[in-house]
Amino acid sequence: MKALFSAAAIALTFAAFLPYIVSIRSGRTRPHVFSWLIWGVTTLLVFLAQRAGGAGVGAWPTGVSALITFFIAWLAHAHGADREITASDWLFLVGASSALPFWVLTADPLWAVVILTLVDLLGFGPTLRRAYSHPEQERAGFYGLFVLRNLLVLLSLERLTLTTALFPAAVGLACVGLVLLLLWRRRCLLT
Repeated sequence: MKALFSAAAIALTFAAFLPYIVSIRSGRTRPHVFSWLIWGVTTLLVFLAQRAGGAGVGAWPTGVSALITFFIAWLAHAHGADREITASDWLFLVGASSALPFWVLTADPLWAVVILTLVDLLGFGPTLRRAYSHPEQERAGFYGLFVLRNLLVLLSLERLTLTTALFPAAVGLACVGLVLLLLWRRRCLLT
């Protein structure tokens, strides 16, 4: 059953990312390259920590997401998706980058996941700023699919521990917040 949940989470990952990638290539979506770079690094490292923590097949959706996330960071850069880089964006990138060496120092999967989850949540900073200013340039449905995907990831974990579950739970909740922000800001701009 765990493998089925993992396969469903991977399928949902592709289902979410494919339209998002098409939307970037067509110029309708303008993701923030800093967020996607931070998310790529943290997601890859969390995948490795989850594997070390016994997540089993439940870690594979995270690994697949890491690869696709790096691709989206590259697309954001290559297509000039977001040229509005502010001082706060640099602060989020520097803050996220400075937290990564602590993972090496801890050599403990739990601490790695705690630190990387915090770093990943910092990655939402530039996207939240951008979503507030330009809610029409992000896809609420994309982040909504990731809420469901992260629920499937939690259900697919072979060992449900803080090490294996913290990251998908926190990212799922952050995606809920981003969807709510996008819907609220779009509604505000219509009135």
